[in-house]
Amino acid sequence: MAEINFKITTDIIVKFISDSVRKNGFNNGILGVSGGIDSALVLDLTVKALGKDNTFALLMPYRTSSDDSLSDGKLICDKLGVNYEIIDITPSIDPYFDKYPTKNKTLIGNKCARERMSVLYDFSERKKALVVGTSNKTEILIGYSTLFGDSAAAFLPIGDLYKTEVIELAKYLGIPDPIIRKKPSADLWMDQTDEGEIGFKYETLDKILNDMVDRRYTEKEMVDSGIDREDIKKIKKMITGTQFKRTMPPITKIHNRTVGLDFRYPRDWNK
Repeated sequence: MAEINFKITTDIIVKFISDSVRKNGFNNGILGVSGGIDSALVLDLTVKALGKDNTFALLMPYRTSSDDSLSDGKLICDKLGVNYEIIDITPSIDPYFDKYPTKNKTLIGNKCARERMSVLYDFSERKKALVVGTSNKTEILIGYSTLFGDSAAAFLPIGDLYKTEVIELAKYLGIPDPIIRKKPSADLWMDQTDEGEIGFKYETLDKILNDMVDRRYTEKEMVDSGIDREDIKKIKKMITGTQFKRTMPPITKIHNRTVGLDFRYPRDWNK
């Protein structure tokens, strides 16, 4: 992968955040801060775009969340001078599973992710702030997200940065070292790691995704370059199997102009 220009990339994203918030009639942005590198980076970029007084953060631990998640979330908020609220989602989650018990960790993790987004959108109205998403390109491409959970947002500032690029940009911008060094984790359950759940190291995953998506290499070209054919097939299956997460719900066409197909409302009509 070619190395990105960190200064230019930062300038582009900061302008994108500012435009996305203000073109939608808002002055403020709000995001969930997990203590991970993605949300820490997006918080930093949002402060650069909107200012710390127009940026709000929610820290939303569950009872199985690691202590580091909360302490690192506080660390980045304090470093940037951002006002934040700590909301424990345990009282919202546990009664549901008391009534509908499960041992499926994915179900519990998805429920937590959707509860966090529900709280974020409640505070979006309270703060008159647009919800800023924290998903990166790697997660988006392989569908490593919870639909209507962490994938729900008004816009995605780092959605075109692979995870490895997120890490390098975070280093460039001075995100605290404890956040950069720890293993990436959605913190869906105790000791959960992203790479363990996905089944690939991010360096390998991003190299294959970049070749497949951005460079448009054929499978043969990728195999000839030394990439394992089975790895290519696994990742291609991840992409094709999660396309529904990357599109708006399809609409049955009945009338002359169907929303999302023939009629696409330009948000700048009123300018």
